[in-house]
Amino acid sequence: MRKLTESKIVLASHNKGKLREIAELLVPYGIEVVSAGDLGLEEPEETESTFAGNARIKAHFAAKSSGLPALSDDSGIQVDGLDGDPGVYTADWAETPNGRDFPMAMTKVWTLLEERNAPEPRTARFCATLCLAWPDGHDEIFEGKVEGRVTWPMRGDLGFGFDPMFVPDGETETFGQMDPAKKHAMSHRADAFAKLKACLDG
Repeated sequence: MRKLTESKIVLASHNKGKLREIAELLVPYGIEVVSAGDLGLEEPEETESTFAGNARIKAHFAAKSSGLPALSDDSGIQVDGLDGDPGVYTADWAETPNGRDFPMAMTKVWTLLEERNAPEPRTARFCATLCLAWPDGHDEIFEGKVEGRVTWPMRGDLGFGFDPMFVPDGETETFGQMDPAKKHAMSHRADAFAKLKACLDG
């Protein structure tokens, strides 16, 4: 596994919530994080059908465009009662002509579950795949997940995306209600990040 020796990386994302979360995770390592949006980089088209495939597209594009190592995150929620949807299309379910509308997307998920009379508990998981890519084309992949269930109505405004409808196993609060530090400690991104640490610990 290649070690990250550079002190500055690009986060291959325009998502401010994701930038905040990942930058906080990297603070102990003294690594400066700039976003693709800050550098004016475009968002490449995500054409793969897996989290790893799309993570690779984003990380390699940002690394080659910036000349810096790039970290991408492709993540989403898989709902068992919807045969694993929205999955890699999680963000797409929230797309509108005026930007992403996650309350609309969460309502769609719950409406479809109701139409199918999906049994309780309505199990689901958040999945995250991190890809760390270098300008020379090398990359490392790290995958994480957190199991739980979806609930309704949505609750809390501390998270982002589908957080207000997801309750992790063993908890009563949604990720949207949970103290961010507690969420960071157990999230799918934290699980993937724990594996990424092998690249950071010299």
